[in-house]
Amino acid sequence: MKTPRLVLASTSRYRRELLARLGLPFDLARPEVDETPRADETPRALAIRLACAKAQAVAAQLEGDAWALGSDQVADVTGRPLGKPGGRTQAIAQLRAMSGGVVRFHTALSLAHPVGRRFAAIDLTKVRMRTLSAAEIARYVDAEQPFDCAGSFKSEGLGICLFEAIENRDPTALIGLPLIATARLLRKAGFRLP
Repeated sequence: MKTPRLVLASTSRYRRELLARLGLPFDLARPEVDETPRADETPRALAIRLACAKAQAVAAQLEGDAWALGSDQVADVTGRPLGKPGGRTQAIAQLRAMSGGVVRFHTALSLAHPVGRRFAAIDLTKVRMRTLSAAEIARYVDAEQPFDCAGSFKSEGLGICLFEAIENRDPTALIGLPLIATARLLRKAGFRLP
């Protein structure tokens, strides 16, 4: 049986590195999707909608037995979505707002085929933050510059020092692609994984 083609609908280096762990060949494509949240859209619903939209946008350009894998992650504090900070001032403000609290990360993924077959999943990770001083926040932001990360930290790096605890089913979800769920969806689509 021939293995289907897999295309990661993302330009995220974090997702690319995670997907490579599964040992399957894959291509990359930039999904053209408007990521603006809708009025009254929950962070969970936003993550699901964007993951599906990314996968479908790329799948629509594919032919034959090919699948597009889209993913999106939305962080929230008390039900409000947190975006990527983009710069130092915003990263410091995000970490200050999260200090001593719980941040929820909704990491959704969608696998879409050009003829309309689709599979989807979502993972929830809760991160309990330590109470952080202004000096700790500034040192962290200057050391790791997490400006392209929702929540303003990199759990796979020095950001782990900011936490009291992590609650989740899949440790890769917090980095941006839940590999347990990804492997499950890929097997459903006909990919051979151990």
